[in-house]
Amino acid sequence: MNSKNIKRHLNAKLKDWLENIPDEKIRQVIKNNTIVTGGAMVSLLTGETVHDYDVYFRTFEACQQVAQYYVDMWNRLHPDSKQATLEVDETKRVKVFISSDGVVEEDVKNSTDPFEEFETSEATDEEKALERDVQDENPQKPKYRPVFLSSNAITLSDKVQVVIRFYGEIEEIHKNYDFVHCTCSWTSWDNQVQLPSKALEAIINKELVYVGSKYPLCSIIRTRKYLERGYHINAGQYVKMAFQLNELNLKDVKVLEDQLIGVDSGFFAMLIEAITDKQKRDETDTVDTAYVIELINRMF
Repeated sequence: MNSKNIKRHLNAKLKDWLENIPDEKIRQVIKNNTIVTGGAMVSLLTGETVHDYDVYFRTFEACQQVAQYYVDMWNRLHPDSKQATLEVDETKRVKVFISSDGVVEEDVKNSTDPFEEFETSEATDEEKALERDVQDENPQKPKYRPVFLSSNAITLSDKVQVVIRFYGEIEEIHKNYDFVHCTCSWTSWDNQVQLPSKALEAIINKELVYVGSKYPLCSIIRTRKYLERGYHINAGQYVKMAFQLNELNLKDVKVLEDQLIGVDSGFFAMLIEAITDKQKRDETDTVDTAYVIELINRMF
């Protein structure tokens, strides 16, 4: 698909999304502040089916307002479930919190054996939620409703994922991206498509080129996904990721959590929760390597 058709396609997708938002203020916020980048752009360029559209917002205010809108919608649609809340930390990072009855929490707190009976599956919690949503053909449910919440993003039905972890202009968003092929983008306010030449070269050659990221551990894990899609990577790219990873202290559970939160696996959220609970029991701030290895062996 060429840039002209990409514009047409994304404009139609945005229009459909906006037509299903009754709040005029939120419609205007989304219309004037949306950035689409990442895998959807690659799929459109190569003629593949888009798995989902990752949307970002160019300002903190837009990110916060849209996140609050969908948190409120989630709570209205799930009055009998545990309610979600939106919080903003001292760095102006927007986060969604929702209580969970995760397997790790239950096992660690209520069992004498913290490794007993981990229930695992290849599908992530988000994938399960989306599968249930697709199977539910109730026409009364609104389009573009929230079906999965995390501190990283709000997943809507109809293939839209509202990323709340990052916001800003395109250049700022891409500081958090790791591989150059993911840096094509579209902006709603001026209907412009950006196709960097290095990104296009990497897409054509199906080559993973690491451009540096704040989250090298996440990047190393993400290579699995791209290798399964036919991409290749040379050893030098792994060395670049390893050098950046070496600058981090993964023994600090907050650093470890920050590095893993962008990985598409609910197991890592359970892993962090189990580590944190053990630290509280042992009254220590250090991550126990042997305990982490044992947890991973049981969970994966």
